[in-house]
Amino acid sequence: MNAVLEVFRRAIDTDDAMAMREGLERLFSAAGGLSASDEFELRHEDYVMEMPQSGERITGRDRMRAMQESFPGPPPSLTINRVTGAHRSWLIEASSDYGEGDVWHVVLVMEFAPDGRMLRDTRYYARDFDPPAWRAAFTDPR
Repeated sequence: MNAVLEVFRRAIDTDDAMAMREGLERLFSAAGGLSASDEFELRHEDYVMEMPQSGERITGRDRMRAMQESFPGPPPSLTINRVTGAHRSWLIEASSDYGEGDVWHVVLVMEFAPDGRMLRDTRYYARDFDPPAWRAAFTDPR
């Protein structure tokens, strides 16, 4: 766990997006990811996680840990697609797989304390949807 905190500190001190991605991939890894207790140590005492679309706010790392431990089933895996940011503010674009084809796109806006611990985490979720036919002439297939 201390290794992840050191990676976060390095990313914050040097604006190193590759280092931040490395730390986030260790944090969110489906295989060998950190336990709720390890993540607890990476969160600042004043940690806040918000999900604006559902109107939820989890205040404090104790409540976040309790929520994680109450999650019904295995936690979703997170695949990081892009990391950008500087200093203590970082934006992460990812996909979150809950299993059985239930995949969500997620954007995380993360703010870190000066010591490298996670201070604030705002999460936006969206599912795939079919685009309107009229836009087909203007878009590239993925």
